[in-house]
Amino acid sequence: MLLTELLTALPDAVIHGNPHGTDIRSIEYDSRKTGPETGFGIHSVFVCMPGARLDGHDYAPAMYEKGCRTFLCARRMELPEDACQIVVETPRLALAQLSAAFYGYPAKEMTIIAITGTKGKTTTAILLSGILSENGIPCAYIGSNGIDIGPDHYETVNTTPESRELQRYFRKMADTGYHHVVMEVSSQALHTWRVHGLEFDACLFTNLGEDHISPSEHPSFEDYRDCKRRLFFDYPCRHIVTNADDPHWQTVSGNPDIHTLTYAIDTLTHPETGAHVDFTASDIRPFRSETALGIEFDCVTHTDDSPVRTPVRLRTPGEFSVYNGLCAIAAATLYGITPEQSAATLYHMSIRGRFEIVDALDGVTFLVDYAHNGMSLENALCELRRYRPHRLICVFGSIGGRAQNRRRELAEVSSRLADVSIITSDNPDNEPPEDIIRDILSWFDRTRPHYVIPDREAAVRAAVQMAQPGDIVLLAGKGHETYQIVNGIKEPFSEKAILLDEAALVREKAVL
Repeated sequence: MLLTELLTALPDAVIHGNPHGTDIRSIEYDSRKTGPETGFGIHSVFVCMPGARLDGHDYAPAMYEKGCRTFLCARRMELPEDACQIVVETPRLALAQLSAAFYGYPAKEMTIIAITGTKGKTTTAILLSGILSENGIPCAYIGSNGIDIGPDHYETVNTTPESRELQRYFRKMADTGYHHVVMEVSSQALHTWRVHGLEFDACLFTNLGEDHISPSEHPSFEDYRDCKRRLFFDYPCRHIVTNADDPHWQTVSGNPDIHTLTYAIDTLTHPETGAHVDFTASDIRPFRSETALGIEFDCVTHTDDSPVRTPVRLRTPGEFSVYNGLCAIAAATLYGITPEQSAATLYHMSIRGRFEIVDALDGVTFLVDYAHNGMSLENALCELRRYRPHRLICVFGSIGGRAQNRRRELAEVSSRLADVSIITSDNPDNEPPEDIIRDILSWFDRTRPHYVIPDREAAVRAAVQMAQPGDIVLLAGKGHETYQIVNGIKEPFSEKAILLDEAALVREKAVL
């Protein structure tokens, strides 16, 4: 596409240099992904994005040496005269605008369903995507578990990819017949313009708790909350589906100008209008087999003259699973899918790395989950307690370099609720794992049974070795991730594979 055509998406840009005649074939913003094999050069735009630790402007001279002659930047730089510099106020915002134009505005061909909240986003998004797809509406998924377009899976770095990736995948979806997508929208995505310019058919709210509050993320809970709120007040949207049990739901998602469906367990009527909540759950009951467990309930719809009950069974445990199921069922009705049809899909669905039950040893229930903050771990352990395990064993750690407040939360929750805690690593990145664990231990009740095993693989194997019949073992924090970030490098790491391997060794030893 000619640069002059692309620039129509940036009417306020100040151009230094000659944009005429330049054919743009790629947009890049990561200097590490601009080698000769990528085709980076004269046909590329390099976007200089200021970041928390690095500034893309500092890499512009090196990008020029690699052949790039077009730069999107926040300030004019000292580059040779044949470089065309497109100066804008906010490069991240401009990246979203430029990317949409480059890929031919594919989002306009999509029905986009957005979901935000502190926990439950991934599970609810995948459940809803599965319900739609199984009921005749091919639906893609974007979020923490990657990107799914039918049988094709793509790994992602962030919960909500950068705007260029979003537009590229929207184009792929539209071109392959997937015109519906359920996507997780993080607070950081809203803060950094990744979803700028998108129009949402429906916006879903799960809940709000303290998370992502640190010098490199959100400075306060209020800032975090207000970023979430933008999705429901600052973007075009036709429908809202929201959790009426959450104390923040009206502040975050209570836009009176948009058609809203509510769901809840405890709240049966709207606190202001007195009207029925649209979807509620009753007769909630856990079930457990030898190696699996889950939750059953009746979904009660109040959208017609009289309530209608639909039995629902989920292959994940806990009250929070009921919320996830209710949200997905409610949202599906917007697209003509009945609760009965949704329940039939939910009966056989499981979510990779989200309270995923792994059949490994007879009599023991193993779960791999992404619970990585105090709120999600507390919910997980409290719910697992309801299944009356012989022992509840929790393997957990905390990430390095950011979100330090999680360490206290995780330590206090596990020492209070688990029978045995195994404290280990979880993406230590550039921070020594021993320092992170020392920080966790400073908040941990050391009178409670615990082990310190810094190597996460060894910690998982130890948990399998110590498991006894009737135990529930929760591997918390990694979830769907297939890597471990150590010293800034992603190393292959599959917690599920390690678990299954060690369980096979235990079974072999038992036979001998």
